Amino acid sequence: MADYAEVLARVKKVTAEVLNLDESEISETSQFTYDLGAESIDSIKLVAGFNLEFEIEMDEEAAVQVQAVKPAAEFILKYLD
Repeated sequence: MADYAEVLARVKKVTAEVLNLDESEISETSQFTYDLGAESIDSIKLVAGFNLEFEIEMDEEAAVQVQAVKPAAEFILKYLD
């Protein structure tokens, strides 16, 4: 079973890489668009990055609806369990 803290850390890492941010700028409550400046194309890049990082295949339509870091980690956890 996946550990939430580990998943959260990896979500922050991928988010930082995709959005060219420092991980310290990303909090559990950060919203991808409003807080981190993600554009619509970035949502697709984030989903692809999470798929690679966690070696999963998320439902892309559902995944792009996730708008913040904590919900993204929770969404990914469902695929890992």
